[in-house]
Amino acid sequence: MIPRSSERGPSGPARSVRKRSRIALALTLLLGVFVVGMVGYVSLGFSVLDAAYQTVTTIATVGFREVRPLDDAGKVFTIGLILVGVGTALYTFSVVLESLIEGDLIELFGRRRMERRIDAMHDHVIVCGWGRVGRAIAEELNAAGVDLVAVDRDPARLDELDAPSVLGDATEDHILERAGLARARALIAALDSDAGNLFVTVSARALRSDLFIVARARVEASEEKLRRAGADRVVNPQSIGGARIAAFVLQPHVTEFLDVVMHDRELEFRLEEVPVPEGGAIVGQSIRDAHLRDRTGALVLALRDPDGRFNTNPSPDTTIRDGQILIAIGTSDELDALTRAVDGRSAGTPSS
Repeated sequence: MIPRSSERGPSGPARSVRKRSRIALALTLLLGVFVVGMVGYVSLGFSVLDAAYQTVTTIATVGFREVRPLDDAGKVFTIGLILVGVGTALYTFSVVLESLIEGDLIELFGRRRMERRIDAMHDHVIVCGWGRVGRAIAEELNAAGVDLVAVDRDPARLDELDAPSVLGDATEDHILERAGLARARALIAALDSDAGNLFVTVSARALRSDLFIVARARVEASEEKLRRAGADRVVNPQSIGGARIAAFVLQPHVTEFLDVVMHDRELEFRLEEVPVPEGGAIVGQSIRDAHLRDRTGALVLALRDPDGRFNTNPSPDTTIRDGQILIAIGTSDELDALTRAVDGRSAGTPSS
């Protein structure tokens, strides 16, 4: 697990930035002294290689003899180089050693590896907010085999995560860009506050007009605001939790069946959505003529039109159109066969 410093207090990211700046400054000063030494010795008649050798041995105070005898100007220059160079070398060594001891370089290299890992990701989901809701979302995504990148400003939360993550404020554009927003399939705004989720939604929508965004709402009054801000779906966990509890009281067997079908990954029987591609093989055919049930074994429960309307328990005479979504139930093999049939590929032998 990659160590991360705290966001607050003297050991927070601001201090880490200052330390990295000190390292860069120290290395720059050391390089500057080396260049001055090179130029000085070359001007005194040394070859480039001899000038480099003389500069390094002088700064390092190793005590080797001079490459060639020095005149008075050379001696004065060497004295100045020793006074400046040795101090600079000691300062650089102390800064680097301090950073190594406190783990800053390890953190820096770890973050670079993390950034390269995120840069290689495509079609992933960005989860903004790594609280209880964010973790529950990640469990479902992991179970479905979907890659995710978590974004949170609290390093203590991200330390629990064994997945790509970005430490920072999800409401800031550059943080979303570091999470691979340009290549993501969806973004979930699951911060603790509705205002934060609103800012995340606005920022993400401005950066990606085609991105699918799901936003969490804590109060009902925020739901419409989040939709206007650009969220494709708005979820109120409290409202859904209350409805689910009531459903267990009113229809416990139906509710439990739906829970098992939707969330039990060990159960072969499950619900799935299958998009109808433009110009697909079954476009323009009725459900009866497409023989989806006979060819695949999957049962189509509903059709959703591009405008969002549902056609539940559709008639066999219902015509399948471009851009519709088939909501079907069946085994994994049956649903895979349905996907192939909709795509125009061979569906194989229907499952029994």
